Parts: sequence; C-alpha cells; structure tokens
Amino acid sequence: MDEKMVDALNSQLNAELYSSYLYLSMGSYFESEDMSGFANWMRVQAQEELMHSMKIYDYIIQRGDRVILNRIESPPTEWESALEAFEHVYSHEQKVTGLINQLVNLAISLGDHATNNFLQWFVAEQVEEEESSSGVLKKVKMANDSLSGILMLDNELAQRVFNPPAPKE
Repeated sequence: MDEKMVDALNSQLNAELYSSYLYLSMGSYFESEDMSGFANWMRVQAQEELMHSMKIYDYIIQRGDRVILNRIESPPTEWESALEAFEHVYSHEQKVTGLINQLVNLAISLGDHATNNFLQWFVAEQVEEEESSSGVLKKVKMANDSLSGILMLDNELAQRVFNPPAPKE
C-alpha cells in the first residue's frame, strides 16, 4: 500500500481504540451512577470498537504492511447526565463517520481499490452506529425528565449483547 494509506489506516486504528476507551469510560461513569443498563450498552459499544480496530489491524498486516500503535488519548470521565453522555456518543459517531469517509476518499485518490473495498464495510457500519446512537439519544431525550422513563430505558439497554462476527473460514 501507499505509505499515506498505511499511515491513515494506522491513525484510524488508533481512533477506533480511542473510541473503545471512550465507551469504557462512559460505562464506568454509568456504573458509578447505578445505571447498569446504560453501562452495559457502553460496554458492548466498547467491544464493537475494539473489534473495528482489530479489523483494521488485520487488514494492514494482510496487505504486508506494519501496524504502528500510538498513544491513546485519555477520554473524558464525567458527564452531567445520560443526555449529555449520549449527545457525546452521537457526536463522536458522526466524527468517526467523517474519518471513515476521509479514508475512502484517500483510497480512491490513490487508486487503492482493495482498500476502498475493505473500507465499504466501515461505511455501512457507521450508518448503523449513527442510527443506534441517535435512537438511544432520542429515547433519553423523551425520558430525560422522568425517573421512571430513565429506569425503563436502563432496563432496555441492559438487554444489549455483543455479537462478534463469525470467524473467517
């Protein structure tokens, strides 16, 4: 791969690891607020982000290049409310979508069809990520002034389960 593409993929790998850290931090915040369902949603999200980073890690190696791991920035640790936390989640996912789009644009500009093809999974995944986070954000907004509504949502979010992708054959 072109050196610019390898560098950009390594940077995205770092961004995905940061996302995992961010969601673990949010999960810890929700645990401290006795909102275990919200914490569960964040833990599952952290696992998904880690899986995304490993997908990029494996791709870089598959293409015969080297993964370079950089320092992962410390995420925030406090939010004023579930609403503020999920506004952050949705905003963060929009930012990641922008990063993925930049990678696709770079792959196209370099004529790297294999990487463009690889990145299409992430393009589709970001549509799901934004839909999922905006869906929860809307529910939090509806329930925000109602303790019983937040508790019902907490119970709903406790049901989320991480579904790792099937292993390659």
